[in-house]
Amino acid sequence: MTLKTFITLLSLSLVTLHPQISNSRPVSTYSIVAYDEETGQLGVAVQSHWFAVGQLVPWAKSGVGAVATQSFVRVEYGPDGLALMEQGVSAEDALARLVASDDQRAVRQVAMIDVNGSVAAHTGDRCIDMAGHHVGKNYSVQANLMEKNSVWPAMAEAFENSEGDLADRMLAALDAAEVEGGDIRGRQSAAMLIVSGDPSGIEWQDLVLDLRVDDSPQPLVDLRRLVRIHRAYEHANRGDHYLEENQINEALKEYRLAASFYPENVELPYWTAVTLAGIDRLEDALPIFHNVFVTAPNLRTMTPRLVKSGLLPDDPALLARIMSQ
Repeated sequence: MTLKTFITLLSLSLVTLHPQISNSRPVSTYSIVAYDEETGQLGVAVQSHWFAVGQLVPWAKSGVGAVATQSFVRVEYGPDGLALMEQGVSAEDALARLVASDDQRAVRQVAMIDVNGSVAAHTGDRCIDMAGHHVGKNYSVQANLMEKNSVWPAMAEAFENSEGDLADRMLAALDAAEVEGGDIRGRQSAAMLIVSGDPSGIEWQDLVLDLRVDDSPQPLVDLRRLVRIHRAYEHANRGDHYLEENQINEALKEYRLAASFYPENVELPYWTAVTLAGIDRLEDALPIFHNVFVTAPNLRTMTPRLVKSGLLPDDPALLARIMSQ
């Protein structure tokens, strides 16, 4: 029986027996778990030739830690590892406990990092070659079913020598893996999960970034695009915050940055114009409305509807000037 036939039959049997997430799916992949000392952020990034890898591999909780569980995945390593670390157990001890209680540990590959930067990784001796991991300061990279055994060392080097925020550096590690050949089967999906270094106790508020590319011929290209778009909306949200504080110049600066990160989306400048019109800055808003309406006439049609919702003043003269653009 060939390796391809074995994996295909195993996958089909698992899907038949477990239509939901099972305890042992063959998600061969490469990933990174990391901690940013400056911000306190924790993150996981992953790429695989497996559909919707972000549903299984990455786990993280603000103020606690991050986990990547892969190879023949036992999903419980994610929530169980976080639960132990939340109780004050180090990443190293948490992983050791879970591995010791797993009678299929030989086919597992798992990495954990806690909020103190303690890192641990496990690659079972029956993971499909090429398989291995590298633990460094504040990170671990791990891979299995790779084309070459140089994949995880290349990921480590890229992460250590890259610049930027945590998302940038984890993307650099994933890109380096792909340059080295990556998953021997190819590529299909990718994901990135980052949580805040300043936990609020409300999990959805503590999410910095949660992006998934479930099925794509170029998942890392698409993931990088999603990170760029995410940054655009981060700037837009900061602009709204400054506007609430009546810091108009700072708000406009953030809105311009948002548009520069996502120039193909005309809706971002449109809402900037709506905001300006609502705070008696109509002259600043009109040229933006003009440019938007040329590209997206449907937004012109939508504009009068904003009055009912209070997003534009109930001022016929103001609305007429906007609609004349």
